[in-house]
Amino acid sequence: MNRTEKVELVGTLQQTFRDTAVVVVTRQVGMTVPEVQELRATMREAGTRYKVTKNRLARIALQGTQYEGLSSVFTGPVAIATSPDPVATAKAAVEFANRNNKFSIVAGAIGNTVLSPEEVKTLSELPSIDQLRATLIGLLQAPLSRLVGVLPAPAEQLARVVAAPGAKMARVFAARGRQE
Repeated sequence: MNRTEKVELVGTLQQTFRDTAVVVVTRQVGMTVPEVQELRATMREAGTRYKVTKNRLARIALQGTQYEGLSSVFTGPVAIATSPDPVATAKAAVEFANRNNKFSIVAGAIGNTVLSPEEVKTLSELPSIDQLRATLIGLLQAPLSRLVGVLPAPAEQLARVVAAPGAKMARVFAARGRQE
């Protein structure tokens, strides 16, 4: 890799660190090609970008970003998982680590907060952004659906009240008509 390529890679990594909501640093040692392909597919399904990078270049790219606190964990063979959805990335990494003992989580970060592997696991147990949105929409819709169910009831009662005198008059006229 020549100097120009390194500069471009650092610029790309810095942009990635600026645009992402979470960074999960992982280690994969001794994984086979099919296992790596499965890992990449799992990350892709979660909407996560997964990249093996050179540690020295990653540490340079971290400078001046909110994830600068992760610099010390870039030692040995590590890779980064990044995404706008912190929970989805953590879930994908933790689930794969549970299935494959050659893959582990080194650290993570959300903004300026550096997370231990245990904290990344705790993050993975939270509902995803999509699940939270669905719950919020359900909570917002529940009162409205109840209101829609209740609104016709007073109208029906009002119709009965208004119709009652008319029905009474009809019975009175019907009774007179039978008498005459």
